[in-house]
Amino acid sequence: MSPSNRPIGVFDSGLGGLTVLKALQQLLPQENTVYLGDLARLPYGNKSAEVVCRYAQEAAAFLLGHSIKLLVVACNTASALALEGLQKRLSIPVVGVIVPGAQQAAKHTRNGRIAVLGTLGTIRSKAYHRALLDIQPSLCVFAQPCPLFVPLVEEGWLQGEVTTLVARHYIQPVIEFGADTVVLGCTHYPLLAPTLEAVLCPEVQLVDSAVATAQHVSTLLRLHALCANTPQASHLCFVTDEPERFAQQAERFLGHPLSNILLCRL
Repeated sequence: MSPSNRPIGVFDSGLGGLTVLKALQQLLPQENTVYLGDLARLPYGNKSAEVVCRYAQEAAAFLLGHSIKLLVVACNTASALALEGLQKRLSIPVVGVIVPGAQQAAKHTRNGRIAVLGTLGTIRSKAYHRALLDIQPSLCVFAQPCPLFVPLVEEGWLQGEVTTLVARHYIQPVIEFGADTVVLGCTHYPLLAPTLEAVLCPEVQLVDSAVATAQHVSTLLRLHALCANTPQASHLCFVTDEPERFAQQAERFLGHPLSNILLCRL
């Protein structure tokens, strides 16, 4: 197989990375992909930096075994803690979800006030804060942890009274801060976009890090002359635990059923 037709590798601790996979497949339908969901060891957000880096290296090694040409770290925690190490170790391009989302937010803001919604682990890492200020030091950044959003998404409670009440609770400080741009700093959160848009002011711009990451990958592929020319793309999916449960929930993230999910060990 020519280098350009090798697959893009994507890994996450579980389901959330499927929003990145979906964005990649929509933007780059000709690209082959290999997805790895490390369900056996999720969540990464409550693990030490050392453990997260080890998990990320093991996931990368597994995907390299499938001859990937580019690696997407579709996990905010791993992007915050392990991305730099992977970029130094690997000879292929490695992309995280934080910098593309930060770049998109900095591009969209009009008043320089950006809010980041994320898990407790991502917010505590201050990775988005650093990335945004690296891009534009004059930005004002507000970080809002939203610990109930992931379980709501995984239970399928994407809309309704309970989800709206939780969203209003988390969004009220964002409104008081005066943000005109809100970064969805977790790969689960795009599924809550309709509820968040209903709670936020109409002029507030939501930034989907998954879409921004796919756009960044597209740019890198062109830059490295790695764009595929396959007539029909192939997609592999591996999980480290519970393939049946993963299959049931994957349709919610992708918008279509996911077949041929393979169990693997890292």
